[in-house]
Amino acid sequence: MGLVARWRSRLAGVNPYVLDVPLALFSAGVSGWAVLNDDRAWPWWVFLMALCTALPLPWRRRAPLTVAALSGLASVPVSVVAHSVMPQIPVYAVLTIYTVADRARDWQRGLLLVILVVSNILGTHSVNGAFFSLLLTVGTFVFGSLVRELRRLALVESERAREAGRRAASDAARAVAEERARIAREMHDILAHAVSLMVIQAEAGPLVVHSSPERAIKAFDTIADSGRDAMVQLRRVLGVLKEEGAAPELAPQPRLAELAALAERVRGAGLRVELDLGSFDGPLPADVEAAAYRIVQEALTNTVKHSGASGASVRVVRAGEELEVVVSDDGHGVRPRADRTVSDWSGGRGLVGIRERAAACGGRAEAGPGPEGRGFLVSARLPVGAAGLAERVGG
Repeated sequence: MGLVARWRSRLAGVNPYVLDVPLALFSAGVSGWAVLNDDRAWPWWVFLMALCTALPLPWRRRAPLTVAALSGLASVPVSVVAHSVMPQIPVYAVLTIYTVADRARDWQRGLLLVILVVSNILGTHSVNGAFFSLLLTVGTFVFGSLVRELRRLALVESERAREAGRRAASDAARAVAEERARIAREMHDILAHAVSLMVIQAEAGPLVVHSSPERAIKAFDTIADSGRDAMVQLRRVLGVLKEEGAAPELAPQPRLAELAALAERVRGAGLRVELDLGSFDGPLPADVEAAAYRIVQEALTNTVKHSGASGASVRVVRAGEELEVVVSDDGHGVRPRADRTVSDWSGGRGLVGIRERAAACGGRAEAGPGPEGRGFLVSARLPVGAAGLAERVGG
């Protein structure tokens, strides 16, 4: 912070009268000394009027033009009757002109400027005197106008800084909310899938432990695999919530290549899964692959938990500039309604998460009853071309 800025900050909280009263006394002293120091003995009222030029100065900030007018009127008789006692630099005139230029309304400032020019030209007895008076008064007016403009620019910059701060706070709050929503979706997908498989296998294990020990062992292996996979994924998600400065334990986002392992774990829960994973020309965007994986995971989890299906079909293929994800099952489905289409089916939190994941990639997702009300169908289209990338970056 510069010296001027430091002094301005210190003076900003001081009562104006504490500054203006000493200035008024100083102006009165200069005017009074000019009368007493003159060679001629002037009447008492000349001395009194010289002092009155400084009398209104303590109120110059509250009523700039009024104070300037009162001081000017007090100086008129002194200037007319005893011009020789007028100070070379009238302090009251400098203070009032500066204050009007700095604080008064535009029309008041214009009026004062006209009065200054006319009075200085007509009221002085020489060209040199008129030039000096104009230089003093108009120069003071220009200086006050410059200070006024600097103050306006400072207010504009201050408002811009406050607005930038508000935007930054809003962006930070929005980023926190989005991150919380993302973590909530991740944890829901991970835990719902893993816990559903573990519960089903835990319920089936005791039923076959005597009749078919191999199936029981496979059930417990599935429980262990599901638990380990959930721990790895939770560690990745919760890595961002560590204390500041701690290195997050991050793992790569799930990719489409991992869908085979996902399908195998679901098969371990007793659901027949057919996986159709198309071939892709080149790598796909990481966020699209992660979203497709989570959509399939959530759809299969819902199938295991709610559908009573014996089989499910998963198809992930590229169709032009989009990645098409379709998961269907042969379960009991839901009862369709004439006023509800597949695209506006609400579902629970899992289906909401599917739509949010698709929307985050610039795509769309639908969920609802399968053809003719049989089973349940989840479909999503995620853009993978240049247009999709532009949409994700722009959004």
